Amino acid sequence: MIFFSPLDLIFAWLLDFAIGDPAYMARIHPIVLIGRLISWLESHLLEEGGERSLNRQNGVFLFFIVMAAVLAGAFLFLWVAGLISAFTGHLASIALAWSCIATRDLDRQVRGVVELAERGEVIPAREAISLIVGRDTEDMEADEIYRAAFETTAENSSDGIVAPIIYLGIGGFLGLGPLLGLLYKAVNTLDSMVGYKNEKYLDFGAYSARADDLFNWVPARLTVFLVAVAATISGGSFERALKIAKRDGKKHASPNSGFPEAAYAGALGVKLGGVNRYGGVDRVSPEIGGTRKVTPEAVREALKISWIVSLGCLILGAAVVALA
Repeated sequence: MIFFSPLDLIFAWLLDFAIGDPAYMARIHPIVLIGRLISWLESHLLEEGGERSLNRQNGVFLFFIVMAAVLAGAFLFLWVAGLISAFTGHLASIALAWSCIATRDLDRQVRGVVELAERGEVIPAREAISLIVGRDTEDMEADEIYRAAFETTAENSSDGIVAPIIYLGIGGFLGLGPLLGLLYKAVNTLDSMVGYKNEKYLDFGAYSARADDLFNWVPARLTVFLVAVAATISGGSFERALKIAKRDGKKHASPNSGFPEAAYAGALGVKLGGVNRYGGVDRVSPEIGGTRKVTPEAVREALKISWIVSLGCLILGAAVVALA
């Protein structure tokens, strides 16, 4: 039996708020374990330089093997915990839900990058930002670091905060406890590891990338509304957040990432986009948002909004679980 209540979701959020993901738990963190499984399967399924159709087929196998393994492993963990007692069942659900939420870690990593760049420690800042963005960072100047930090805050507000909490809420409503939230994180991890549109992963990661697009379609657009509300509370602009998201959200290459980025840019009046380098190749991202340059203070304002978004989404998620 799976135990999961609105209070369990709230406790999971509070744990993330208080301590995030402690470094000493890295080896047993569910998302880390999922990443290791993906890496192991990739080493056996991906044939670099092989037939495109075979790699595309193996990419589909990868996706469903990971989904099945995560579902089976998490269900077994929750079932055994529930057999011991209702209390341990709730603790197990809280632990898995906690692993899905990443508000504290996003704040910690982005704030650390900004502080390094502000102190003029550009090289350490480049190394730190490389851990949370997919673009090349070796030649970034401070202004580019601030923009990258702002953009990853906006994008991760959707796939690291809103989407996990919403799927945890829906899973609780359906009687699946935190399973749906964990499955979402598996999809997101697959996309972050194999969903690149380069020669190596174009075919192998295609299915995972499309699945991630599908799973994030609603959360990305819900994030726009939550950002607009949060902007009103934090001193930004509700109307401008919605207006810019509607105007610029579709400019991004991703069908989802552009919406939260545009909402944040509109709420705070900053300009995003420009030249980014991936694998040594320059790519021009369309300009979105206002006219204000991204500054360290603008990044901190974005982080403030991300916390309000997280709290607002928690209220929505707990309410959905309560409906069950």
